[in-house]
Amino acid sequence: MKEKMRNKPLRTLAAVCAAASLCGPALQAAPVSPTVPEIWQAPQPHQGSVAELAQWWQQFGEPALPDLLAAAQAASPSVAAAATRLAQAQAQRVAAGAGLAPQLNASASAQRSRPDLASGVLNTAQAGLQFSWELDVFGGQRAARDAAVARQQGAQAQWHEARVSVAAQLAQGVLALRACEASVAQAQADAESRQHSLRLTQVLRQAGFESEANAAQLAAGQAQAQAQVQALAATCEREVKALVALTGVAEEPLRLRLQARRGQLPEPVGLGVSEVPAKVLQQRPDVFAAERQLEAAAADLTEAQAARWPRISVGGSLGRLQVATQGLTDTGTVWSVGPVQISLPLWDGGQRTARTQAAEAALSEARVTYNAVLRTAVREVEQALVSLQAATQRRQQAQQASSHSDTVWKATRALEQQGLASGLALEEARRASLQAQTLVVASHQEQVSAWIDLYRALGGGWSAPQEH
Repeated sequence: MKEKMRNKPLRTLAAVCAAASLCGPALQAAPVSPTVPEIWQAPQPHQGSVAELAQWWQQFGEPALPDLLAAAQAASPSVAAAATRLAQAQAQRVAAGAGLAPQLNASASAQRSRPDLASGVLNTAQAGLQFSWELDVFGGQRAARDAAVARQQGAQAQWHEARVSVAAQLAQGVLALRACEASVAQAQADAESRQHSLRLTQVLRQAGFESEANAAQLAAGQAQAQAQVQALAATCEREVKALVALTGVAEEPLRLRLQARRGQLPEPVGLGVSEVPAKVLQQRPDVFAAERQLEAAAADLTEAQAARWPRISVGGSLGRLQVATQGLTDTGTVWSVGPVQISLPLWDGGQRTARTQAAEAALSEARVTYNAVLRTAVREVEQALVSLQAATQRRQQAQQASSHSDTVWKATRALEQQGLASGLALEEARRASLQAQTLVVASHQEQVSAWIDLYRALGGGWSAPQEH
């Protein structure tokens, strides 16, 4: 999709920040077209659409997540609050736009009177239309409309940001539960191995081949392993209850939805991200909202400045009038054009000047806020990329270590079957393999968690509205 470049701070700063990994304190004036590296292969996600958001999360590797995401969106107070603010901004946008159009009112009146002693009773009835229109000669009303439009767009971006936050929080919760379930299974296997070693040692101690101290040490290790199983099981229960609170789904139906992939960590696609183009920063809702706030503040300044100039308005009316007195009735059309009014502000005690100064200060604040938001966006994206790359490397190393430990365990088992290794040596090799698998689970969780953080840092893949 071709983008029509505008002279706005986002386009310049995004390109500069992506190229130099930092943002200067001041906004640049000249438009710079951001270069998009070909290495960027991330899919274009949900474009701010609720339906496409659910489709995008199908690549997470957790079939239950899209349905749970819909439930979490519906139950989230932050999403509901953001939707309310969006509705308010939309109403304010309509109200601001209505100020540019003429105002039309209908009126009707009836009167019965006797104006003096010499006259008879007079009955009058009138119905008609009245209009008024303030001409926007100096652009104040257009500026007010533009400010309302920008704030409505910003509110829509913040609504999306709330949904992205809920999606990331849910994904992290499901990931933590799956990692906990896998850890419980490994801890249980470790406890069983220690129990088997304890039984073998007790037999050898009774035969005089092992000391009581070794048997006591193994018993202590087995008890600690069993305690670890119970602690992890309790952690899993807490994760489930946290998901219940987040999604609003009852606990039993939630457990049924998550049962199919118990202990299996998600394996998202698209983890091989190494670089982000500058224009992707435009997809962050907070950056987009900050830019809209900057535009709104500039429009507020224009409106304040326009208030210092004359105001011109015109009115008119059109209606039917009926007059009845002493048996005579007359009906006809009445109309008027005008008056044309010009209001010139002369002295207001400095109110308009103060309002203009306040708008200038608000614009400066919006500019500073925008720069800060953009710098934060660059930092978060770069940190997420670094974390994802490091976690991916650690997972690869953990998998290699697990593969070697598994080879040792299998070789020891073969020797034990041939009578060349003891059962104790076999269980020690088995526990070493389980420990290596535990590191694989931890690194897997770390990698997927970093992937979720990158999703959130990029604004959930949302795309800003394009101008054509």
